[in-house]
Amino acid sequence: MDYNSYKIKIFEIADQYFDELESNNAAFVPFISKIPVTGKVLDKYDLQYLIEACMDLWLTGGRFTKNFEKKLRNKTGHKHCLFVNSGSSANLLAISAVKALYELNDGDEVITSAINFPTTINPIIQNNLVPVLVDAEHKNYNIDAEKIEKAITKKTKGIVLAHTLGNPFNLNVVKELCDKYNLFLVEDMCDAFGSQYNEKNVGLFGDVATLSFYPAHHITTGEGGAVLTNNSKLKKIIESLRDWGRDCYCEPGVDNTCKKRFDWQLGGLPYGYDHKYTYSHIGYNLKATEMQAAIGISQLDKLDSFIAKRKENFNYLYDNFKKFEIYYRFPIFIRPVLLFLYNYFLKLSFLDGYVGLKYCFWQTLWFRMLVDINIFKYKKINNVKYY
Repeated sequence: MDYNSYKIKIFEIADQYFDELESNNAAFVPFISKIPVTGKVLDKYDLQYLIEACMDLWLTGGRFTKNFEKKLRNKTGHKHCLFVNSGSSANLLAISAVKALYELNDGDEVITSAINFPTTINPIIQNNLVPVLVDAEHKNYNIDAEKIEKAITKKTKGIVLAHTLGNPFNLNVVKELCDKYNLFLVEDMCDAFGSQYNEKNVGLFGDVATLSFYPAHHITTGEGGAVLTNNSKLKKIIESLRDWGRDCYCEPGVDNTCKKRFDWQLGGLPYGYDHKYTYSHIGYNLKATEMQAAIGISQLDKLDSFIAKRKENFNYLYDNFKKFEIYYRFPIFIRPVLLFLYNYFLKLSFLDGYVGLKYCFWQTLWFRMLVDINIFKYKKINNVKYY
């Protein structure tokens, strides 16, 4: 048999394996089967893509990675997309890159929300910038946009915000303030893949945006994330930081893309020093693998159906929890947004609501806290401001 015949045979066996695996999964039994707060949805096509990537035996970024990045930027509307090993790494790269591009100084201030996920705020601290925490709105748990301007000082250089659980923050006000005070904007859209504001995809309003493909998110690659931007200079810095800080932009397995590998004069290095091994940033290795990218391609083809199911589930929960509004407060969504929510969320009105949720947990309906909690109260952060 030739290569393609072997591949077809392997896929046939894999399909049979997957069908057998699915048939052995226990049937859902109301009030008995556990309902996790999040979960991945994988099918036989995801398995086929994963197997094909393994069969290539090209484990680092290659044809699947290039294809996934192309499909992602076409989906979001960005000019550039870089696949990385997690959404947390994506945030670290985004904030490190804007610091480098805009030549920020240690001690400069960056505004963010007091309700935050740790790896949205941690890169601010890791870059020796000062996080300025602005309180969130009770109605939708996003930053209170009307309080941001009060927090802006001469040292303020940017705003870093997540769209909480897929619900876009007030981009009209935030973008207006960024333009007025010449601030950069990083959009953490890890929970908001597909959400829109004013009929425009979130992630397109700022300098750079980030995605996560952890199993709980809209699509999954297992671990994985992406950084997206329309700024070509920013893309080059992000790519360098992701790839050890290297100045060379050759793809893995490729040499001399610039056609002058030994003809550079950079910094204090001698003329002709090998550009492939010249480093212009203090970087990391935050690349993802071909296998992750392969699953991402298959998952991205199903994004619209995943979003439709999430909307259906959200509407069902919203309508049915209304019976218990004495115990819970419900989110209010600003207009004009088209949102594809990451989770359904409730705010407890008083202790009886918490007792109710504990009962749900023991009855197999699992839940989690909103993002984390107020990060200012959760962990000690030195040199921080709060509004």
